[in-house]
Amino acid sequence: MKKFLLLLATVFGALAIQKKLKAQKAEQELWAEATDQPGTL
Repeated sequence: MKKFLLLLATVFGALAIQKKLKAQKAEQELWAEATDQPGTL
């Protein structure tokens, strides 16, 4: 039972990290797009 709970915690932790990294990448791409061509507002 303890191994199963440890496995679940590991999976949820990995999913949370993956979600955070995707959000950071999306924000970085948004900023890159917004600042890529100055003067096009």
